[in-house]
Amino acid sequence: MSAASSASRAAVMVPATHRDIDAVARACRKLATRRALISAGASAVPVPGLDVAVDVSVLVSMIEDINRAFGLTPEQIERLAPRRKAFVYRSVMAVGGALVGRVVTRELVIRVLKTVGVKLTARQAAKAVPFAGQVVAASIGFAALKYLGDRHIRDCVRVSEALLDADATGSRT
Repeated sequence: MSAASSASRAAVMVPATHRDIDAVARACRKLATRRALISAGASAVPVPGLDVAVDVSVLVSMIEDINRAFGLTPEQIERLAPRRKAFVYRSVMAVGGALVGRVVTRELVIRVLKTVGVKLTARQAAKAVPFAGQVVAASIGFAALKYLGDRHIRDCVRVSEALLDADATGSRT
């Protein structure tokens, strides 16, 4: 990626209206669905460990892209006015969004994947059954990644709406 496209991608800011928030959320839900389909495809391949490696990679990329779309990457937040930046971090803490405004690492994503660990364990077990097992494993992989993506989108929406509401009430903190 060139420095210019990297800079323009990082320039996206927090959505300015509720309509903007809804539009970003819709686009991110489509992104989450596409990425979950990648996970499902990897789950169907009967190679041990491939699905987990793909899940981690896909989830890191998906969370970074969702944060960027909402203007909530660490770099984007750092460019905000000091009071807005502090408000964003307080909102993130209030929402409990473990991945909002954070540098997304493989270790952090693995911890998040453990929240759906039962599904992932079931997916591994399902692979032992020829054909039908791959279908079940793919379904579980899709559901797990889609759930995590949608949950992260909800967290980003809540932070964006809190910032927008604070701006509207004049408490531009």
